[in-house]
Amino acid sequence: VIFFAFFIFRDADTYADAVRTASRKLAGNLGERMFRLADGTVTGVMIGIVGTAAAQALVAMVGFIVAGVPGIVILTVATFFFSMVPVIGATLIWAGAAVWLYEGGQTGWSIFMVLWGMFGISSVDNFLKPILISRTSSLPLLLIVVGVFGGVLVFGFIGLFLGPTLLALGQVLIREWLEHVDYDESPSI
Repeated sequence: VIFFAFFIFRDADTYADAVRTASRKLAGNLGERMFRLADGTVTGVMIGIVGTAAAQALVAMVGFIVAGVPGIVILTVATFFFSMVPVIGATLIWAGAAVWLYEGGQTGWSIFMVLWGMFGISSVDNFLKPILISRTSSLPLLLIVVGVFGGVLVFGFIGLFLGPTLLALGQVLIREWLEHVDYDESPSI
């Protein structure tokens, strides 16, 4: 995968130009608009994922400092990377810190860490990701939320990108179809 990813990233401009040209040849201006929309949506999802991971890591770091958990830097970095994994994500890190606190006889701080993790760290993902994605990709917030959650349910991790992108492209196609007026056809009664 790393071998193939190297060449894909190295020649990304060439591939993007080829897809842009193909979309223009297939559908004209609509194809060009859809290509830009797909590009903007995927970029928005990436910004949403990385931005949300950074925010979750920051919130987690505050909780680790307050609870007195050692290894704050490594736990914060781990929270950042694990936050990008859907469903479980950062829960592995803050739950591990809570177990460590409990095993150390600090039951109160363990309970704090569980509550901080559930209502602080994990809730950042639910609120911030759709907002970041919708602001960077200029799509309606509801479309993004449905696309992200539905995409993950149907396609797994890649659904984070496919879900919103497919819904956005479908929205454009439906709008184009509804706005298209065909004067050649006479209404049949």
